[in-house]
Amino acid sequence: MPDPVLELAERGRAFPSEERVRLVDLLLESLQQSTPSDVKEAWDKEIERRIAAHERGEGKVYHLDEVMDEARRLAP
Repeated sequence: MPDPVLELAERGRAFPSEERVRLVDLLLESLQQSTPSDVKEAWDKEIERRIAAHERGEGKVYHLDEVMDEARRLAP
């Protein structure tokens, strides 16, 4: 009997890496409980803080390819 989850995983492996990341994000999002409003508010403020710091040129920015290469190195 075919395993639909394995079949979907095999099909997903054929996607470009950006699309696989998007698929994983969507699947993980479907597992998450709703976020309490105080946590969401705290994250919204943190996101705004990080964007402002980035716009001021603070911090280090990493290219996606560098991050993915390092992730593959750490978890082959």
